[in-house]
Amino acid sequence: MTKPFLPQRGGYRSLKVYRVTTLIYDLTYHFAHTYLKAYDRTIDQMVQAARSGKQNIAEGSAAGTHSSETEIRLTSVAKASLEELLVDYEDYLRTRGLPGWGPGHPRYDRLRAYARSEEIFGDCPGIFEQMSDEELANLAITLIHQATYMLRRLIERQQEMFVENGGIRERMSRARRSYRSSEK
Repeated sequence: MTKPFLPQRGGYRSLKVYRVTTLIYDLTYHFAHTYLKAYDRTIDQMVQAARSGKQNIAEGSAAGTHSSETEIRLTSVAKASLEELLVDYEDYLRTRGLPGWGPGHPRYDRLRAYARSEEIFGDCPGIFEQMSDEELANLAITLIHQATYMLRRLIERQQEMFVENGGIRERMSRARRSYRSSEK
């Protein structure tokens, strides 16, 4: 029996970045439908960008069984979608004269620590109803920064795995050569 050459992929649900992007999607859905006017085209754009961030992680992970290139590309699309969403939240705060809670803001460190905690997964989405638009937008921005950082690291790891193991055609050829040499 030869060693399988198709790596089993698709374990995206256990990735912290997937869990965070699920929160981002839920938060964005609530935010867009609560704080934006019903006719505002931004609702669909924000919700779709949040959805794309989450869904492309899942699709890329599943596609990784057959194509490292597709896995890396879809993970990159997830990151780009979240970066687009980040700009929407920053625009929302700026156009309404609301502060962004970046470094130096009195609530920044506490929000950042909360966004990194496991506690947030139990609190959300119920906590969204208790938060103002300013709080939600800043929480979303913080979560997006964390998710894009994790996605950059994931893309780096996917590239390393490709360099170490090669693509599907290389693995198939190695498996075939190994099988032939064992028959001699």
